[in-house]
Amino acid sequence: MDMIRENIRNIAIIAHVDHGKTTLVNEMLKQGGVFRENQQVADRVMDSNDIERERGITILAKNTSVYYKDVKINVVDTPGHADFGGEVERVLKMVDGVLLLIDSFEGPMPQTRFVLQHALALGLPVIVVVNKIDRPDARCEEVVSETIDLMIDLDADESQLDTPIVYASARTGTATLDLAEPGVDLRPLFDTILQYIPAPSGDPDAPAQMLISTVDYNEFVGRIGIGRITRGTLKLNTMAVRANYLNEDLHESFRLSSLFAFDGLKRVSVESASMGEIVAITGIEDIMIGDTICAPEQIEPLPFVKITEPTVVMTFSVNDSPFAGREGTYVTSRHLRARLMRELETDVSLRVEETESPDAFRVSGRGELHLSVLIENMRRQGYEFQVSKPEVLYRTGENGEKLEPVEKMICDVPMAYAGAVIEKIGRRRGVMDSMSGTERVRLEFSVPSRGLFGYRSEFMTDTRGEGVMSAVFDHYEPYKGDIPQRSVGALVSTETGETVMYGLFYAQDRGTLFCGPNTPVYTGMIVGQNARSGDIDVNVCRQKHLTSIRNAAGAETAMKLVSMRTLSLEECLEFIDDDELLEITPKSLRMRKRVLETELRKKLAARKKEKA
Repeated sequence: MDMIRENIRNIAIIAHVDHGKTTLVNEMLKQGGVFRENQQVADRVMDSNDIERERGITILAKNTSVYYKDVKINVVDTPGHADFGGEVERVLKMVDGVLLLIDSFEGPMPQTRFVLQHALALGLPVIVVVNKIDRPDARCEEVVSETIDLMIDLDADESQLDTPIVYASARTGTATLDLAEPGVDLRPLFDTILQYIPAPSGDPDAPAQMLISTVDYNEFVGRIGIGRITRGTLKLNTMAVRANYLNEDLHESFRLSSLFAFDGLKRVSVESASMGEIVAITGIEDIMIGDTICAPEQIEPLPFVKITEPTVVMTFSVNDSPFAGREGTYVTSRHLRARLMRELETDVSLRVEETESPDAFRVSGRGELHLSVLIENMRRQGYEFQVSKPEVLYRTGENGEKLEPVEKMICDVPMAYAGAVIEKIGRRRGVMDSMSGTERVRLEFSVPSRGLFGYRSEFMTDTRGEGVMSAVFDHYEPYKGDIPQRSVGALVSTETGETVMYGLFYAQDRGTLFCGPNTPVYTGMIVGQNARSGDIDVNVCRQKHLTSIRNAAGAETAMKLVSMRTLSLEECLEFIDDDELLEITPKSLRMRKRVLETELRKKLAARKKEKA
């Protein structure tokens, strides 16, 4: 017989990037009594790994819980970047409702639409939280109106449209239901959650059933499956069966060796857990996302949410540069393959394919950021490899036509720079859908994904750093034609050795340098950006020849580098062209030509020109 567990609520916090999800969870934990009164707490305590803290973004969905009025509220903090949308899609199966956070100035953004669409499709009730109401430029009422319009556009039903609106400032830890009455704490938000989010229901006496939505890893206990118990009770040290909805032959028995519930930021070992609880289990080596854990007497796998397919692909290959093996610990194809296959186990949005070469693998993801975070994690773990320029994944339509992914891009820019943005996006085959605002305008475009490769740095230059831009995959459209490639060339080293100030000083007249003095370089390595189109070969190892003639004091001016720039990983991926690779080691990022020898590269370019 079905029962409702009134002492539990399961919610996910969803929003566009940087709208305050993790900060709000921080305050909920503080006011829920998870921390001692005098305890020192890090900002964004849920962003636990180094890359998340450095970049100020959430990459992995995290579970926690708070207690309010004797009710345990299980909270899932989700990523805001579209590239990590797979994390959001699958954790929504664990919860009974969502808090939709929206910035009081920016309003609904592309990722807001993406995550809300999935929540509404699953029939989840939505609590709209207008965050950052203490911003001087807040426009709360307009944002609420825009959000309701978005929900209508996404076919929300009447019960979902009858959503409560909570106004909050996650930074100060306050919330209110009426803007005329300033909040003093988050109680109005907690009360709204208890009132509006339904308690989990199911039969606690039926045979146990649990869907695995997240997989964690611990070197002591191995793989940890996290999910919600949909019915029955799981007990420690009892037998269970692993099944999968897509694999009818998978019926693997195992002993439940440990069972954890979430209490604040800790996982607490428990003897048993019943329907409605979000728990973590161990006991099976190769547990996967989408598996169902069942009681042996009734094996009934649950369907898992269909994850959106990848749109971007890169080739990961073994490093074969002259400096290969100098800085990395794991450098062989065996190491590279094993690491990529291990990533597949926890990242449902990733795809890895073998190629004709045993040293290269095609890795597909949701976007450049998705793949760049994987690359950054791998280099921090001691891997050395090289990657190609990101490319989009095309599809074939019903009539045999070539289809390409198109993204919905929204940007907020000062009116003075709107023309430059519209012109650049037009060149990249984008179409403007709408334009609103006066002094600061909001532009909405539909742009091919490949048209946005390398555009972000141009956008920041064109808007003098004042623009805000974000994009999310929207749909597939017929191929829109060629898009102009990189408009500038590269400065390519002709020698192997260490860079010298004399050689760099005279090379900088050609463009912008990417390296300083005493940097090891090799023939074919990219050391800078040409100010014009086309590549230029430069000798940055050139030294001044000594003569027997003594110069008068002060005759030679001090040599200074005036145009030097160090590129980040994302900027390197944006810069490289089809005939170039990015060499990645734990200590260095080096861009290089695929063909290193200068003369051979010129011959190949001449042949290509003749054929064209």
